[in-house]
Amino acid sequence: MNKLPTKAAILQWIIDNPTQTAKRDIAKAFGIKGAKRIDLKRILKELEAEGHLTKRKKTFRDPDSLPPVSVLQVLGPDSDGDLTAKAMEWEGTGPEPEILIIPKQGDKALGAGDRILARVNKIKGAGNLYEARLIRHIGANPERILGVFRQGHEGGRILPIDKGAAKEWEVPAGAAGGAKDGELIEAELTGTKARMGLPRAQIVARLGDPTAPKAVSLIAIHQHGIPDHFPDEVIAEADAKTPAGLDGRTDLRDVPLVTIDPSDARDHDDACYAEPDMDSANKGGHSLWVAIADVAHYVTPGSELDVEARNRGNSSYFPDRVVPMLPDRLSGDLCSLHEGVSRACIAVRIVIDADGQKLSHEFLRGLMKSPASLNYTEVQQAMDGNPNEKTEPFVSPVLRPLYAAYGALKKARALRQPLELDLPERKIILDDEGKVTSVAFAERFDAHRLIEEFMVLANVCAAETLIEKKQPLLFRVHEEPSQEKLNALRETAQSAGLNMAKGQVLQTKHLNQLLRQAADTDEAELINISTLRSMTQAYYSPENFGHFGLALRNYGHFTSPIRRYADLIVHRALVTAHGWGKDGLTQKDADGLKETGEHISQTERRSMMAERDTTDRYLAAFLSEYVGEELGGRISGVVKFGVFVKLDATGADGLVPVRSLGREFFHFDADSSTLMGSDSGFMIGLGQRVTVKLASTTPQTGGVELEMLTIDGQALPKGGGGGHRGRGKPVRRKEKTSKRKTDKVKRKVKRQR
Repeated sequence: MNKLPTKAAILQWIIDNPTQTAKRDIAKAFGIKGAKRIDLKRILKELEAEGHLTKRKKTFRDPDSLPPVSVLQVLGPDSDGDLTAKAMEWEGTGPEPEILIIPKQGDKALGAGDRILARVNKIKGAGNLYEARLIRHIGANPERILGVFRQGHEGGRILPIDKGAAKEWEVPAGAAGGAKDGELIEAELTGTKARMGLPRAQIVARLGDPTAPKAVSLIAIHQHGIPDHFPDEVIAEADAKTPAGLDGRTDLRDVPLVTIDPSDARDHDDACYAEPDMDSANKGGHSLWVAIADVAHYVTPGSELDVEARNRGNSSYFPDRVVPMLPDRLSGDLCSLHEGVSRACIAVRIVIDADGQKLSHEFLRGLMKSPASLNYTEVQQAMDGNPNEKTEPFVSPVLRPLYAAYGALKKARALRQPLELDLPERKIILDDEGKVTSVAFAERFDAHRLIEEFMVLANVCAAETLIEKKQPLLFRVHEEPSQEKLNALRETAQSAGLNMAKGQVLQTKHLNQLLRQAADTDEAELINISTLRSMTQAYYSPENFGHFGLALRNYGHFTSPIRRYADLIVHRALVTAHGWGKDGLTQKDADGLKETGEHISQTERRSMMAERDTTDRYLAAFLSEYVGEELGGRISGVVKFGVFVKLDATGADGLVPVRSLGREFFHFDADSSTLMGSDSGFMIGLGQRVTVKLASTTPQTGGVELEMLTIDGQALPKGGGGGHRGRGKPVRRKEKTSKRKTDKVKRKVKRQR
């Protein structure tokens, strides 16, 4: 037999014989000799290029199957107590395999994080389930830590900067990597313990002075593992890109699409325009244009830029820097809709009626040239009758029609009733050296709301179009709150003397009724924060469960592809759905949307945590100059170990440790989020006005410690309890009195307000 086998036959052989997948094994199996081996090599390369095979060293294998000998990382026991693992080199497009470790007698005990070499077999009839048997233990992924190095006589110690890390780490002699005393460093666990029981570590990176203002965001970037350097091949690929031309695009350069962004915006990925609809059947209606940077043209599937963008998932924004998803050649240049420059875009023209209801929309791939890059403040000033030199020429032809269309969209929004939270955005102002000069709450204008409504509408159009064309996409999903969270919110509302309806299918309008009750009262901030905390975390998924907060059935992110990978996926889906080119969503990417959605949802949360930690550190540094001063605030959280207070002037959260509350035991009631003094019966609960003294700050960790002075104008009682502040003898409670006491707690908190 010297006839070449079909591709299907080769694939079936590899699946049936996973241990015989070298080229010579395949040639031998099909009797291929001589010059025919060159043709076999060509077929194997074609199968690899088509994604049916992946080459590993000198063997070929099905990318959606594990090789018979694989490197695994132990995950730990599942709910049934069986030890599970994941493949370290999984390259398949389908769901990741589930792996059960089958231990033999005498095998070394394995724990989460261990890496092993194992022989794996697919369990027939069990989907993507494998069993694995240990060959040998390789090691563990070393745990890493960020901290400040303190030099000793030999080696030294590391003081972790993470507020949650309790132990110091010991650095043996010779493992300091040249680090100097007081330097910010990154270290990894060596797996052994020192004499004092401290973990041993070796320093792997020196990051400079931890007290330098510009180190604040750097700490969070390293701590949360955010990639902040682009590989050379990614930069080279970006630098080789050139501006898109008109070929295959609609010419929109005469449409006055303006960008409206914050004054310090680092990129401009959206522009808009509106005009009255000339259709006599749509009296009072409007024609809207929303144009978005065509990132898909430059970042093509499978390219170095694409791999890096997916890895990052999104841009991360800090007060002193941005860690972009794309290199500056794209994010700040070719993909940014700069004033007076032709730029590739994907645009949607939307027709709405006088009440803001969408009548129709259509997408097109275009080339635009923005006549002006404006900011929110100057646009609002222009509409308030104070235009500057830049905005004055655009007031009548551009801005007034935009605001007229926004007026119609407001009517539709009022009917839809999305969640109307009122939580001012905090803005940290830095000087040229990166030091905090002030903390302000950003003013919110109609100009902000206008752009938001235009973007929401464009996102809806994208989702609806792709659903209609049966094209896979990533939806932005926000599910309704759990019953447990709603019950907690209801209790908070009742303790504040407000009413939240029960016994009905929850809609955003019901929460808005609660928010309106609290508006302009002392409880407004408490109710807004509590409502926000009751919400679920939004995420990306190829399955559509709607967007609860926006009160929308179909919603996807389309309007920010420079900074969000999810939007790039939607752009590619639109390209494929309309047949605009070969840079659309590939079948491989479509099949992997679930995994992509999970990944970028995680990177989004990673960025949010890093941004929050950076803000905490900046605020702690700013407040360090006010230690010892009395400050006003409101209780924003109550836990067993203390009370969190949100300070009025800065919005910073500080902790009043329970040990400092008085010479009595404080009972914590989780249901009502209260602390009650065992001797005095004094109640501490959410939303109470307080006066505190700033006791200390720790800028490196973002810690702010406070001392309670007054609650709702009352001084704290001294209490009894044997001389240990906050640690007196606990109250004995019988189980049958628990509910009665909880009710009493609620009544007391309400009375004290």
